[in-house]
Amino acid sequence: MQRNNEKVTFQGNPVTLIGNETKKGDDAPDFTVINNELKPVSLSDFSGKIKILSVFPSVDTGVCSKQNHRFNEEASKLSDDIVILAISNDLPFALNRFCGAEGIDKVITLSDHKDLDFSMKYGFLIEEMRLLARGVVVLDKKNKVQHVEYVPEIGQEPDYDAAIKAAKNID
Repeated sequence: MQRNNEKVTFQGNPVTLIGNETKKGDDAPDFTVINNELKPVSLSDFSGKIKILSVFPSVDTGVCSKQNHRFNEEASKLSDDIVILAISNDLPFALNRFCGAEGIDKVITLSDHKDLDFSMKYGFLIEEMRLLARGVVVLDKKNKVQHVEYVPEIGQEPDYDAAIKAAKNID
């Protein structure tokens, strides 16, 4: 198990991220997660699209709720060739409940709870909590990493504008 060298804190206390650190210019590995209907979904299912991976700990926290609402709002303004995948270790049932109650209908919420395939390949797993760190990864249509942010304090929101700009600037 490789340790991610990113310095991330939770309520000011350092946490350990495990998995492969994602860097701009990397070829993004395929991964499989579970959708709200308990069906497997892979990165390759979005082939030919620009992907914004919105990574967060849990929909049951205020900052994560804000993150999903903001990206849902942004998704309605983006072209059809950009998709936003919201990934956490929440159970699919919780993600489905949250989306229904909060009107989240433009982002695709996905659970990495079962196999931790995404979190280990992209270095977002918090060892101490088995939750995902907060961050954003933007991939071009050929799955090359164009932007990556590991939010340094989990209680803070990501830089939405930087992620949206990176996605819009991909040819």
